[in-house]
Amino acid sequence: MKVHFIAIGGSAMHNLAIALHKKGYQISGSDDEIFEPSKGRLAKYGLLPSSQGWEVDRIVEDLDFVVLGMHAKKDNPELIRAKELGLKIMSYPEFLYEQSKDKTRVVIAGSHGKTSITSMILHALHYHDRDCDFMVGAQLDGFETMVKLTEENEFMILEGDEYLSSPMDLRPKFIHYHPNIALISGIAWDHVNVFPTFEKYIEQFDSFLKTIEPGGAVIYNELDDIVQKVVDRTSNEIKKFPYSLPDYKIDNGTYLIASEMEGFIPLEIIGKHNMNNLEGARWICNQMGLSDEEFYEAIVSFKGASRRLETLIHKNGLSVYRDFAHAPSKLSATVSAVKESFPNKKLIACFELHTFSSLNLEFMQQYQGSMDAADEAMVYFNPQVVAHKGLEELKLEAVKKAFGSEEIEVYDDNSKLLSSLKSKIDGNSIALIMSSGSFDGINWKEELNPDS
Repeated sequence: MKVHFIAIGGSAMHNLAIALHKKGYQISGSDDEIFEPSKGRLAKYGLLPSSQGWEVDRIVEDLDFVVLGMHAKKDNPELIRAKELGLKIMSYPEFLYEQSKDKTRVVIAGSHGKTSITSMILHALHYHDRDCDFMVGAQLDGFETMVKLTEENEFMILEGDEYLSSPMDLRPKFIHYHPNIALISGIAWDHVNVFPTFEKYIEQFDSFLKTIEPGGAVIYNELDDIVQKVVDRTSNEIKKFPYSLPDYKIDNGTYLIASEMEGFIPLEIIGKHNMNNLEGARWICNQMGLSDEEFYEAIVSFKGASRRLETLIHKNGLSVYRDFAHAPSKLSATVSAVKESFPNKKLIACFELHTFSSLNLEFMQQYQGSMDAADEAMVYFNPQVVAHKGLEELKLEAVKKAFGSEEIEVYDDNSKLLSSLKSKIDGNSIALIMSSGSFDGINWKEELNPDS
């Protein structure tokens, strides 16, 4: 098989390219910009394009497939050439289905929690040497790449993203997977640039449930009222299994979960939302043949997915956590989780508005009250990013009003933000850094290290 990737540098695209290379496919690709870690990983396997940019000469008649990434535009010259030649063009979710259509497909969906749940499942299976194919959006310890495709594995686990599939296919990615087993972790409005109303966003999950194969099952978070309504009203005759929270307790910041064989066992992860995620992961592992005892044995060593409540600093009374939180529901859950874990510590929550949705002033009202659990809350945005996304200019006071608290500090200069944060930190502090971006290049480990 010969496969060409248009926009090979994407996080999912480069992992899929490597997985197919390992499977024996002939891979070529192109992109107008490729950053680390994609660049280094592609180079390791000899898949890094010799030059950046789009070159129609790469599109040849004997290609079996062209995989189109979301980064490419409709007028991409390679895409135009592929159409002229009548080649088979697919988005990467379509291609993943093509690779897994004879397997039992397990799809983890939801506005938040899906990466953590998928990561927990893979960790538990990996711990017990249970092999499966997979696609997940975050880097995990013990896994070199986050896509695996084989001929022999029975199961394929897919993180089900509700964002668009490609410039040619404006349906959500998870519509293509047709799961035998599905999980929905939560539904909270996101991606306002493509789903302008909450109702339109919810409709995507209605459509997702209709794609579950006959005789299939959905495991769903019954603590989420919207998820419950969507599952209740589906016309698809599938099995429905709710999950909520396990029996757990907190001891000096450590979460302990009840197991029948060992009593309360300590975990590496924290937060009520992660206890909820863990329960969803346990249900899926049961469906894939792992017993509760095997699941609990494995999960005690799970440290979390990359940038999901990741510990950056734990020294001299200061703890610094970083989280990928960007949606209002995830922001609220993360701030509450850290405060619940360390009620006697001063929690300073620092959030960057970075996505299209979060920088949209109308959508920003959804963040009202989301940081109330913090002792001090700080919000940052870059005016240049706002302009680049073609959004209305943001004023500091307007952002503060959207978050619904006079106590929140808002910054549009990252050096001022950093200086203020440093002044608030003492020997009894927890700093919680939340963003899907980088606060425009702040090195938190270096800047907040007590010894520096």
